[in-house]
Amino acid sequence: MGRRWGLLVGVLGAVWLLGSGQGGRQPAESAAQRCFCQVSGYLDDCTCDVETIDRFNNYRLFPRLQNLLESDYFRYYKVNLKRPCPFWNDISQCGRRDCAVKPCQSDEVPDGIKSVSYKYSEEANSLIEECEQAERLGAVDESLSEETQKAVLQWTKHDDSSDNFCEADDIQSPDAEYVDLLLNPERYTGYKGPDAWKIWNVIYEENCFKPQTIKRPLNPLASGQENTFYSWLEGLCVEKRAFYRLISGLHASINVHLSARYLLQDTWLEKKWGHNVTEFQQRFDGILTKGEGPRRLKNLYFLYLIELRALSKVVPFFERPDFQLFTGNKIQDAENKMLLLEILHEIKSFPLHFDENSFFAGDKKEANKLKEDFRLHFRNISRIMDCVGCLKCRLWGKLQTQGLGTALKILFSEKLIANMPESGPSYEFHLTRQEIVSLFNAFGRISTSVKELENFRKLLQNIH
Repeated sequence: MGRRWGLLVGVLGAVWLLGSGQGGRQPAESAAQRCFCQVSGYLDDCTCDVETIDRFNNYRLFPRLQNLLESDYFRYYKVNLKRPCPFWNDISQCGRRDCAVKPCQSDEVPDGIKSVSYKYSEEANSLIEECEQAERLGAVDESLSEETQKAVLQWTKHDDSSDNFCEADDIQSPDAEYVDLLLNPERYTGYKGPDAWKIWNVIYEENCFKPQTIKRPLNPLASGQENTFYSWLEGLCVEKRAFYRLISGLHASINVHLSARYLLQDTWLEKKWGHNVTEFQQRFDGILTKGEGPRRLKNLYFLYLIELRALSKVVPFFERPDFQLFTGNKIQDAENKMLLLEILHEIKSFPLHFDENSFFAGDKKEANKLKEDFRLHFRNISRIMDCVGCLKCRLWGKLQTQGLGTALKILFSEKLIANMPESGPSYEFHLTRQEIVSLFNAFGRISTSVKELENFRKLLQNIH
C-alpha cells in the first residue's frame, strides 16, 4: 500500500509540474525551489547576478573576512544599550536569558582600543595632547610632521552631521560599554510577537517613503493585504525603491541568522544551536509567504552589493600609511592591516560593482533634497534601534544599522567624492573606530547570510 501511495503521489506531482510549465523538475526539489527558484539571475536595478555573488562571497571572501572579524580590533564594540527609546515609553524588556548581553570588564579590552586619545595610530596617540591643544587654540605645532598636521586640522571635523546617516552613541557616556561580539553572537533569542513586529512596522510604515494607503504584504499589524504594493514600489524613483530594498534586505539577513543559529535543544546540561529548516521556510518559502520570501532574499543580495561597493570605494582611506588597526600589539596590528588590505583589494577586483552614480543625479537642487530625505529617514531608523526590547537584538540592530549607515556615508559623502581621486586620499574624509568596526561587522553579517543560503539550499534539497 505504501509503495502504491508513493507512486500515486509521484505521478500526481509530475502532472502538476507539467501543467505549471515546470516539467523536468523533480518533486523532491520543490522545498528548495519554493525558497530559491526566483533567487537567481540578475538583480533589479543592478548589472550583477546572484550566482556571481555566491561564488565570490562563499569561496573567495567569506573565510578571510571571518578571520579578520575575530581579531581584537573588530571583536570589541562600544555601545550604549541603556539609551531610552525616543518614540514610545511602553517598551517590554525581554527577560529571557538569551536576550542578555554580557559587557566586557575593563581589563579584558586591549589598552590601545579603550584609550580615550585613540585616533589613528600609536604615533598619533603619543602626540595627542599637543594635537588637542592645537585644536583648541586653532593653531598647529609646526614641529609635528606634515601628515600629522593635516590630521590635526581635520580631527575636529569628523563629526560633520551632513555626512552621517546614523545617530551614533556617545561612546564617552558612562552608560557606554565595550562588548565582545564573539561572546555575544547574533542568534535566535525567542524575542518575537507584537513587540518585535512593532519595531519593524514603524520602520516600514513610517520610514520607507510609503503612504499609509499602501499596505505592505504580510504585515500582521496592518489591516488588509493590497496587491498595489509592488506596483507602487516600482513606480518610485530608484533611490526610494533602493531604500526599501535595503531595509528589506537587512530584515532578511537578520532572519537568516536567526534560522541558522536557532536554539534546537535547551536542557540543564547543554544548549544546542543550529539550522532550523522549518523556521527558514516559514520566513522565506514562496508559498508560505505568498511570494514574499524569495523577494526578501533578492533584497539581501542587493544589500550585499551596496555594502561591497562602499568597501571597494573606501580602499584609499585604509591604505594611508598613518592608519593602523591600533590595539597596542604592533605585530598583530601590522598583520591585521595586511589582511584587511588583502580583503579590500579582493573586493575591489569584483567585476560587477553597483554603480552609485545612478543615485541623486539630475537637477542638483532636487537631488540634494532627495539625498537629505534619504539620510534623515535612515537616521531615524538608527534611533528606532533603541526601542528594541531584547538587548542582544538591540546590540546587533544598532551595529548593523550603523554599519549600513557608514556604507551609505562612504557612497554619498561629498568629501570622499571630491577628495579621494586616484592620486590619493584626503584627510577631509574621516571614519571613527566605531564606524570602521560596525562597517566590517555589518558586512560580515551579510556575507554570513549569503554563505548560509548555500547551506539551506543543501538542507532543503534533502526534504521530500
